[in-house]
Amino acid sequence: MPTRFSKRIPLFLHKWIPLVAAALALAGCAGPHQPSSSLHIDDSIRSVSHSSRVRYIVLHYTSADAKTSLKLLSQGRVSSHYLITDDARPHVYRLVDETRSSWHAGESQWYKQVSLNAVSIGIELVNSGRMDLANGQKQWAPYSPAQIQTLTVLVKELIVRYGIRAENIVGHSDIAPQRKTDPGPLFPWKQLAEAGVGRWYNEAQAATNWVALQHRGTPDIAWFQSKLTELGYACPQHGKMDRETQNVLAAFQMHYRPSNYDGKPDAETAAIMMALLEAQH
Repeated sequence: MPTRFSKRIPLFLHKWIPLVAAALALAGCAGPHQPSSSLHIDDSIRSVSHSSRVRYIVLHYTSADAKTSLKLLSQGRVSSHYLITDDARPHVYRLVDETRSSWHAGESQWYKQVSLNAVSIGIELVNSGRMDLANGQKQWAPYSPAQIQTLTVLVKELIVRYGIRAENIVGHSDIAPQRKTDPGPLFPWKQLAEAGVGRWYNEAQAATNWVALQHRGTPDIAWFQSKLTELGYACPQHGKMDRETQNVLAAFQMHYRPSNYDGKPDAETAAIMMALLEAQH
């Protein structure tokens, strides 16, 4: 029977009333109105207590040509933040944003920091690296002056941007000495340090230390293991000369005495370590 209210509704709307009622019922079941996902974020006040994610720069060679390196680092299971080509005028690719972690370091340690991917910037240089010759000798590919100059400019910008300490600019072999040799003995660490990139030692002080060691004798293995750890390297501490200790010594020598990186604990290596530690303290 028509109600007083229904008489006020035009006849053509009567058939829509059940649908409208159902829609209202569903709306009631849906709960309170959901706020928009877009929030206003107030950036007007900033905390003074914070630091950069980036604390290390790790340098690598690619062991491949530019085309292969670019494909591997952009489409493979490894990556780096930057790739510097070996062209006459090197091209710099940024493959991963600096706010993101790239997969370049793998299992690694430097001082007490393990797994450096999350806290470092990885830079790859196109370079074929080490080639094993038929006579058993090893041959290393050189870096071009233009490539090193480009790297120097890039790293100096990163140092300013993130406040990275000199001792935290390292090679892959420094942070993973048991499995890596890059950037190799032809990488010009001393040249970069003189340009304000990375750590080096006072050579005059090292010479003085070497003379003193001729009288005192070369320290024992436990001393080398302890000092390598103080200098950032992950090294066994058992006082024995094993393969792992030799690998760490070779990595240190490749960085600071590339003319001889046989991994043997000699007086010259000890003298360089002492000079580095004296500057560090």
